Amino acid sequence: MSITLATLADVRELVVLINSSYRGESSKKGWTTEANLIGGQRIDNEGLTEQMADPNAVILKNTNDEGKITGCVYLQKRVDKLYLGMLTVSPVLQANGLGRQLLQAAEEYARSINYHTITMTVITTRTELLEWYERRGYSKTGEVMPLVITEKFGILKQPVEMFKLEKSV
Repeated sequence: MSITLATLADVRELVVLINSSYRGESSKKGWTTEANLIGGQRIDNEGLTEQMADPNAVILKNTNDEGKITGCVYLQKRVDKLYLGMLTVSPVLQANGLGRQLLQAAEEYARSINYHTITMTVITTRTELLEWYERRGYSKTGEVMPLVITEKFGILKQPVEMFKLEKSV
């Protein structure tokens, strides 16, 4: 396994991975699915290309021995904190430590660019995911916000709220 910076050449493969991990039937093979709460796609080629074009953002990707992308994480500088999003592991590879490795790589990246706090949002009803992050040192800040997305990036099946989590690294 190898965790490196993703490039624009990776967009199509990343989009397939991210959508298969968060939405639709394929996501139900893993434990991080949002399919019961949100329908539609999580990201598209245009949206991911825009995110990667942001000079304050990077995507770290994991590739297997065959060069296939099996996981990724999005990181964006926001004032004095690094925002972490789209921590993604192929549904068929979940629960094998790859998510933990990507999270550790994100924390190492934060330190390498002199950022000392990582922040993220997690759906409030995803107790198993919240507990997973809490076991890795992330804490709820007390801030709760509604998830607001355009239909291009998902269709809410019910109102969804997000906890804000942070960790000092």
